[in-house]
Amino acid sequence: MTYKVAFSFADGKTLFFPVQSNEILLDSALRNGINIPMDCREGVCGTCMGRCESGHYEMDYVDEEALSVKDLEQRKILTCQTRVQSDASFYFDFDSTVCNAARPAEERGVVTHVEQISQTTAILHLDVDVDGQQLNFLPGQYARLQVPGTESKRSYSFANRPNAENKLQFLIRLLPDGVMSNYIRDRCKVGDEIRFEAPLGAFYMRHIEKPLMLVAGGTGLSAFLGMLDEIAERGGCGQLVHLFYGVRQVTDLCELKRIQSYADRIPGFTFTPVISEKGQDWTGKQGFVPEHFDAAAMRETSFDMYLCGPPPMVESVKTWLTENNVASGHLYFEKFADSNT
Repeated sequence: MTYKVAFSFADGKTLFFPVQSNEILLDSALRNGINIPMDCREGVCGTCMGRCESGHYEMDYVDEEALSVKDLEQRKILTCQTRVQSDASFYFDFDSTVCNAARPAEERGVVTHVEQISQTTAILHLDVDVDGQQLNFLPGQYARLQVPGTESKRSYSFANRPNAENKLQFLIRLLPDGVMSNYIRDRCKVGDEIRFEAPLGAFYMRHIEKPLMLVAGGTGLSAFLGMLDEIAERGGCGQLVHLFYGVRQVTDLCELKRIQSYADRIPGFTFTPVISEKGQDWTGKQGFVPEHFDAAAMRETSFDMYLCGPPPMVESVKTWLTENNVASGHLYFEKFADSNT
C-alpha cells in the first residue's frame, strides 16, 4: 500500500510524495529528494522534528529529551522514527530551502467556463488534466495565477478539494478595474490556457479533534469551500462545524445553495451569513461577524478557529477573542487584500 504525504514549510511551500507501507518517513522523503535536516537518525537529537497536521502514524522510538510528553500530545514527530498509517500532512517550522526543496511546480490549465455567481464574484473553472497528472494540494491552500496576455500574477484559494478529474474552481472578486477582473469580464473564453504556481500557503485544514469555527470574509469563503468539500466527502468529521460568512451587501453573498447542501452531508454543520451594510432588504444577521459570536459559550468549549478574509476582518476577530478572554484550541488565519490593479 502507498500513502500520499504532504510536507509543508514555514515559507508556505508544500511538497507531496508517496510513502510505502511501513516505510520510515525520513527515508521516503530523502528518496524523493526532500533533504530534511537530520543528525542521529536514532530518535535522540530531535533535528528532524515536525508536526503531524492530519493523518495517522506511529513512531518506533522517541527519546524523552527529544520530544516531551507535551510535544507528543501536540502530535510532534521525528521523521526518522515515524511510519504513516494513512495519507497524512506534516508541518516543519523552517523554510523549504533548508532541505533543498523544489519551488512550487508551474502548472497549466484550460478554462472550461466562467460563472458569475453574484454582482461582485465569479467562479473561474479550470481543467488542469492537460499533463495527465493529478494536481495535489491541501484544502485551504492557494495558487498564483498568471493573467493571460500579461506578466501579472494574482493569488486565489482553491474553492474545491483535490480530485481525480483535475477540475479546479477559484472565486474571483470582480473589481472595477483590476487586471484579473478585466480579463474575466472582457477577454476570458473557453479554451484559454492559464499558467499558475501551486500549491502555496500554510493555511489548510489540520487534523480535526475539536469543534470547528470557520470565519470567512468576502471571497475568503473560497478556502472554506475546499475544506468543507473535503469534510463532506468523508461523511463528516465527528465534530460540530459552524461557518460564519461576512460580506458587505446581500448581493455579495454567493454559493449559498452549495453551503446549505453541507447541512445534508456534514452532521453537525451550521451556517451564519452576516451583512455589514445596514438598510438593506435582509432579515438575517447584520453588522460585523464578531458581534454575533457567543462569548459565554465559546469560553466554555474548546474549539479550533480558522479565519480567512481581508486583514481588517481577521484583526477584528483576533481583537474580539482577546478582549472577551476567549482562548480557542488553535487559531489559524489567512489574510488577503484585493489588488487594485
